[in-house]
Amino acid sequence: MKIFDGHADIWFDVASKRKKGLENIVKSYHYDRFNAGKIMGGIFVAYLDDESVVVDDEKEMMFMVNSAMHELRENQDLFNIIKNQGDFNRGLVSEKMNVLMGIEGLRAIKENLDWLDTFYALGFRHASLTWNEQNALATGARGDENRGITPLGIEAVKKLNRLGMVVDVSHANEKSFWGIYEASSKPIIASHSNARSLCDHVRNLRDEQIRAIAETGGLVGAVAFKGFVSANKEEQTLSKYVDHIDHMVDLVGVKHVGIGFDFCEYLHDDRDGRDMNPLGLEDASKAQDVISELRKRGYKEEDIRKIAYENFMRVIENTLIK
Repeated sequence: MKIFDGHADIWFDVASKRKKGLENIVKSYHYDRFNAGKIMGGIFVAYLDDESVVVDDEKEMMFMVNSAMHELRENQDLFNIIKNQGDFNRGLVSEKMNVLMGIEGLRAIKENLDWLDTFYALGFRHASLTWNEQNALATGARGDENRGITPLGIEAVKKLNRLGMVVDVSHANEKSFWGIYEASSKPIIASHSNARSLCDHVRNLRDEQIRAIAETGGLVGAVAFKGFVSANKEEQTLSKYVDHIDHMVDLVGVKHVGIGFDFCEYLHDDRDGRDMNPLGLEDASKAQDVISELRKRGYKEEDIRKIAYENFMRVIENTLIK
């Protein structure tokens, strides 16, 4: 069963490795694992982490975007970039990697929404207002819980809607979440979040938030970061990960649930850094074990296909412009 991964920090990794003089990063460092796990694409994002605050955000983001453009140009045989309606299916037919270009967190643009036009022109069709920080647009999971989306952030959501870019609420704090929900006229997604009722982490979603996302026609991509799967180390397993899928399916129906792994092992050289995902789901090569677990739990093949990639395809198609 093919899988569309709703969240992968690929452009961050490409930029990091290009700084070290490396080339063809996806082919050299990611493709074999994707292929083993039958991951046929995903939302590949550029984002600024906590360490980026010591440099110029705009300059760092531009380097990351430039690195992504270079990677795409040098590997045109590998990628199908989803820009317009019909592109997702075209990638399935061609068997290239279906990639929705994403920006995770817009702090680099500061108060200049014209950046969104630039991102769009470069092929980006996804954005979240914030990563974990608070910025000119909204407040992230680590920001002030009493601060939410700003008036400029509301303008940004409306502009993303007009452009036909997918609006992502993963990483937004609860107050920003509801502001984005109210502002958006198109489906919203939480590309990589779990159920807070199963794991009480600030990055996970309360049941009423999951219901609200479904109400917009959007979806939640279950995330495989182990701290979002369970606070109990003994329960940080593939089985517990699928429990989150079960819970969300029971809550809002199978058409509003997807997969947003957020594998992180390739971002870290140390052993602890590589152990950031659940036991049995350590990296992209293990992705088909999720499909096997869903089958064991009695899911129909048509429903597994929805979770694996069709739900993301539907939401993306409903957001993009022809």
